[in-house]
Amino acid sequence: MSVQPGWYVDPADTETRRYWDGEGWLGAPIPVDATPPDGPPPIEPPPAPVASAAPATAQPVSTAPGWPPHSGPAPQPGHGPQAAPGWGPQAGPPGWAPPGTPPGWTPQGVPPGWAPPGGPPGWLGRPPEPRPHGLRLAGYGRRLVARLIDFGLVFALNVLVNGWFVWRWLDELMPYWREAFRRGLEGNTSTEGMPPISEQTGLLQVVIVVIATALWLAYEVPAMAANGQTIGKRVMRIKAVPIAADQPLGFGRALTRWTTLGLPTLLWYCAGLGLLLQLVDSLSPLFDHPLRRALHDKRAQTVVVEVPATAASPAPDDHPQPSGDTP
Repeated sequence: MSVQPGWYVDPADTETRRYWDGEGWLGAPIPVDATPPDGPPPIEPPPAPVASAAPATAQPVSTAPGWPPHSGPAPQPGHGPQAAPGWGPQAGPPGWAPPGTPPGWTPQGVPPGWAPPGGPPGWLGRPPEPRPHGLRLAGYGRRLVARLIDFGLVFALNVLVNGWFVWRWLDELMPYWREAFRRGLEGNTSTEGMPPISEQTGLLQVVIVVIATALWLAYEVPAMAANGQTIGKRVMRIKAVPIAADQPLGFGRALTRWTTLGLPTLLWYCAGLGLLLQLVDSLSPLFDHPLRRALHDKRAQTVVVEVPATAASPAPDDHPQPSGDTP
């Protein structure tokens, strides 16, 4: 990330400001509450060289941890580089970290949350992935497969319970659609003389949607209330838990969670509005960070986590060795 030239708070001394020219610090510092000039500070003349009669000896170069000396011979054994607390290299840009430092490193003396101008939040290092109650967050792939398994089971229930109503609904509609298909093949766009659609067709449609919604509620809410798992979630080894504590959801929270996703089923016959709402809810974990919660998770204050695999118990020994010495 490139930092624009300007006057910034010195990371090594937060009581002063210095001018950053895009590559390094320039000029002497000024107090942090002083009004800086519009441009860079005037260039100071180099100091006159001072002759020294002292012999050249190997001296350790003071550096920050993880920063190699710029010049000079290697330090003698037992004389590692020393650094004052909060010291940072003068040539490093704002936010510089020595090589090998852990994520989130910040120089001593820098206020918490300090970042160079234009630096995005979290510039000191990407935070680790949250682990609610010590458990890993469930990936979107696992959640999607679990939901498809549950949909398949609910569909099978609808075939058994709702099948007769669906057959009656199709039987009422078939005369109309047969005639419409025949006229379409002939290029006839007239609607005169079309078989009428009875009022019973609309009533059957409402009954089908209400039964499908009730079956989904009966399948999911009791299971989620007990242990946060439907059959699909058990297969994929994931479960939903409250954010506040690792405990069962309870009926109230499970019902709140289901209504956000399942109740729009009643709007399926409204030009597919219910399906659109459910699609948005199903895709919402992809855009929620860092907890990957869907809209129904946010409403119920839950999060979906992976279920850790239990350690397999050792198999019993079919041929135990007898105690004592073997003859």
